[in-house]
Amino acid sequence: QVQLVESGGDLVQPGGSLRLSCAASGSIRRINIMGWYRQAPGKQRELVASITSDGSRNYENSVKGRFTISRDAAKNTVSLQMNSLKPEDTAVYLCWLRTSFGNYWGQGTQVTVSS
Repeated sequence: QVQLVESGGDLVQPGGSLRLSCAASGSIRRINIMGWYRQAPGKQRELVASITSDGSRNYENSVKGRFTISRDAAKNTVSLQMNSLKPEDTAVYLCWLRTSFGNYWGQGTQVTVSS
């Protein structure tokens, strides 16, 4: 069993910044990828950013240049630094982990960008 616990979501004004963190625990074997999805009301869940075990990063087009994903492999944590936030970034952000045994998601943390 794998547990993912997110933190860092909040209400922030447009142009502001937030840092999301996720800690993975439990029966973790051979992490391949860690990342963040987001789900906004009425929209499909989308992959925002990911980082592989060798450090390769990928970003959804709308967040490139604004979001930065990082990972601490020794602690099984992944973070998402979000700058220049826009109202369209408002969503529940879910931590994601892929291992050789499957995919796992956290419960999510709410990010609201509004003035």
